Amino acid sequence: MAKAQSKNASVRIDIGIAEKDRKKIADGLSALLADSYTLYMMTHNFHWNVTGPQFNSLHNMFMEQYTEQWNALDLIAERIRALGFPAPGTYKEFVKLASIQEVDGVPKATDMIRHLVAAQEATARTARRLFPVVDAANDQPTADVLTQRIDVHEKTAWMLRSLLED
Repeated sequence: MAKAQSKNASVRIDIGIAEKDRKKIADGLSALLADSYTLYMMTHNFHWNVTGPQFNSLHNMFMEQYTEQWNALDLIAERIRALGFPAPGTYKEFVKLASIQEVDGVPKATDMIRHLVAAQEATARTARRLFPVVDAANDQPTADVLTQRIDVHEKTAWMLRSLLED
Protein backbone atom coordinates (compact mmCIF):
# COMPACT_ATOMS: atom_id res chain seq x y z
CA MET A 1 0.00 0.00 0.00
CA ALA A 2 2.85 2.43 0.82
CA LYS A 3 4.26 1.79 -2.62
CA ALA A 4 0.98 2.71 -4.31
CA GLN A 5 0.72 5.90 -2.25
CA SER A 6 4.24 7.03 -3.13
CA LYS A 7 3.48 6.37 -6.80
CA ASN A 8 0.47 8.69 -6.61
CA ALA A 9 2.13 11.24 -4.33
CA SER A 10 2.46 13.72 -7.18
CA VAL A 11 -0.14 16.40 -6.67
CA ARG A 12 -1.36 18.56 -9.52
CA ILE A 13 -0.06 22.14 -9.35
CA ASP A 14 -2.69 24.78 -10.03
CA ILE A 15 -1.17 28.21 -9.31
CA GLY A 16 -2.53 29.95 -12.40
CA ILE A 17 0.51 29.27 -14.59
CA ALA A 18 0.30 26.53 -17.23
CA GLU A 19 2.73 23.63 -16.83
CA LYS A 20 4.52 24.42 -20.10
CA ASP A 21 5.10 27.99 -18.91
CA ARG A 22 6.22 26.82 -15.47
CA LYS A 23 8.70 24.52 -17.22
CA LYS A 24 10.11 27.37 -19.36
CA ILE A 25 10.45 29.53 -16.27
CA ALA A 26 12.05 26.73 -14.26
CA ASP A 27 14.52 26.11 -17.10
CA GLY A 28 15.43 29.80 -17.15
CA LEU A 29 15.79 29.86 -13.37
CA SER A 30 17.99 26.76 -13.60
CA ALA A 31 20.34 28.68 -15.90
CA LEU A 32 20.29 31.57 -13.43
CA LEU A 33 21.03 29.17 -10.57
CA ALA A 34 23.96 27.70 -12.54
CA ASP A 35 25.39 31.16 -13.27
CA SER A 36 24.83 32.19 -9.66
CA TYR A 37 26.58 29.10 -8.29
CA THR A 38 29.49 29.50 -10.69
CA LEU A 39 29.78 33.17 -9.68
CA TYR A 40 29.63 32.17 -6.00
CA MET A 41 32.47 29.66 -6.47
CA MET A 42 34.57 32.14 -8.46
CA THR A 43 34.13 34.85 -5.84
CA HIS A 44 34.90 32.49 -2.96
CA ASN A 45 37.97 31.19 -4.79
CA PHE A 46 39.22 34.76 -5.33
CA HIS A 47 38.54 35.58 -1.66
CA TRP A 48 40.83 32.72 -0.63
CA ASN A 49 43.56 33.48 -3.16
CA VAL A 50 43.74 37.25 -3.62
CA THR A 51 47.14 38.85 -2.93
CA GLY A 52 48.75 42.22 -3.41
CA PRO A 53 48.38 45.76 -2.10
CA GLN A 54 44.57 45.60 -2.14
CA PHE A 55 44.49 42.28 -0.29
CA ASN A 56 42.52 43.36 2.77
CA SER A 57 39.86 45.40 0.97
CA LEU A 58 39.39 42.82 -1.80
CA HIS A 59 39.42 39.89 0.63
CA ASN A 60 36.63 41.54 2.66
CA MET A 61 34.69 42.71 -0.40
CA PHE A 62 34.79 39.26 -1.96
CA MET A 63 33.55 37.74 1.31
CA GLU A 64 30.55 40.11 1.35
CA GLN A 65 29.83 39.26 -2.28
CA TYR A 66 30.08 35.48 -1.97
CA THR A 67 27.96 35.53 1.20
CA GLU A 68 25.23 37.48 -0.60
CA GLN A 69 25.51 35.13 -3.55
CA TRP A 70 25.28 32.04 -1.32
CA ASN A 71 22.03 33.29 0.19
CA ALA A 72 20.58 33.95 -3.26
CA LEU A 73 21.13 30.36 -4.35
CA ASP A 74 18.44 29.10 -2.01
CA LEU A 75 15.97 31.75 -3.13
CA ILE A 76 16.39 30.77 -6.79
CA ALA A 77 16.32 27.01 -6.15
CA GLU A 78 13.24 27.26 -3.97
CA ARG A 79 11.41 29.23 -6.67
CA ILE A 80 12.17 26.41 -9.13
CA ARG A 81 10.74 23.93 -6.61
CA ALA A 82 7.64 26.07 -6.03
CA LEU A 83 7.01 25.90 -9.78
CA GLY A 84 7.03 22.11 -9.50
CA PHE A 85 10.40 21.16 -10.95
CA PRO A 86 13.65 19.85 -9.47
CA ALA A 87 16.44 22.37 -9.04
CA PRO A 88 19.81 21.44 -10.54
CA GLY A 89 22.31 20.72 -7.81
CA THR A 90 25.45 19.14 -9.19
CA TYR A 91 28.64 20.57 -10.67
CA LYS A 92 27.95 18.60 -13.82
CA GLU A 93 24.55 20.25 -14.26
CA PHE A 94 25.88 23.71 -13.39
CA VAL A 95 28.72 23.46 -15.93
CA LYS A 96 26.22 22.43 -18.60
CA LEU A 97 23.75 25.24 -17.81
CA ALA A 98 26.05 28.15 -16.90
CA SER A 99 27.01 30.91 -19.31
CA ILE A 100 30.04 31.72 -17.12
CA GLN A 101 33.31 29.91 -17.70
CA GLU A 102 35.40 28.84 -14.73
CA VAL A 103 38.74 30.58 -14.29
CA ASP A 104 41.86 28.42 -14.38
CA GLY A 105 44.67 29.08 -11.95
CA VAL A 106 45.00 32.10 -9.71
CA PRO A 107 44.83 35.38 -11.60
CA LYS A 108 46.32 38.63 -10.34
CA ALA A 109 43.98 40.79 -8.25
CA THR A 110 43.10 43.15 -11.11
CA ASP A 111 42.27 40.19 -13.36
CA MET A 112 40.12 38.72 -10.58
CA ILE A 113 38.13 41.95 -10.59
CA ARG A 114 37.76 41.81 -14.40
CA HIS A 115 36.56 38.20 -14.23
CA LEU A 116 34.05 39.10 -11.54
CA VAL A 117 32.71 42.09 -13.50
CA ALA A 118 32.15 39.83 -16.52
CA ALA A 119 30.51 37.13 -14.38
CA GLN A 120 28.25 39.60 -12.57
CA GLU A 121 27.14 41.07 -15.91
CA ALA A 122 26.59 37.61 -17.41
CA THR A 123 24.41 36.64 -14.46
CA ALA A 124 22.37 39.83 -14.85
CA ARG A 125 21.90 39.06 -18.56
CA THR A 126 20.75 35.51 -17.76
CA ALA A 127 18.14 36.87 -15.35
CA ARG A 128 17.02 39.58 -17.77
CA ARG A 129 16.54 37.09 -20.64
CA LEU A 130 13.89 35.30 -18.58
CA PHE A 131 11.70 38.38 -18.09
CA PRO A 132 9.62 38.05 -21.30
CA VAL A 133 8.64 34.48 -20.38
CA VAL A 134 7.83 35.48 -16.80
CA ASP A 135 5.82 38.51 -17.91
CA ALA A 136 3.82 36.49 -20.45
CA ALA A 137 3.00 33.90 -17.75
CA ASN A 138 1.95 36.60 -15.26
CA ASP A 139 4.46 35.20 -12.73
CA GLN A 140 5.04 38.06 -10.30
CA PRO A 141 7.00 36.07 -7.67
CA THR A 142 9.62 35.07 -10.25
CA ALA A 143 9.65 38.61 -11.64
CA ASP A 144 10.38 39.82 -8.11
CA VAL A 145 13.28 37.37 -7.75
CA LEU A 146 14.68 38.44 -11.12
CA THR A 147 14.38 42.13 -10.31
CA GLN A 148 16.21 41.65 -7.01
CA ARG A 149 18.97 39.59 -8.60
CA ILE A 150 19.50 41.97 -11.53
CA ASP A 151 19.75 44.90 -9.12
CA VAL A 152 22.40 43.14 -7.02
CA HIS A 153 24.44 41.99 -10.03
CA GLU A 154 24.38 45.36 -11.79
CA LYS A 155 25.31 47.23 -8.60
CA THR A 156 28.11 44.77 -7.79
CA ALA A 157 29.47 44.97 -11.35
CA TRP A 158 29.47 48.78 -11.10
CA MET A 159 31.36 48.69 -7.79
CA LEU A 160 33.92 46.24 -9.15
CA ARG A 161 34.33 48.26 -12.39
CA SER A 162 35.06 51.36 -10.31
CA LEU A 163 38.13 49.58 -8.91
CA LEU A 164 39.54 49.29 -12.44
CA GLU A 165 39.40 53.03 -13.17
CA ASP A 166 42.54 55.14 -12.96
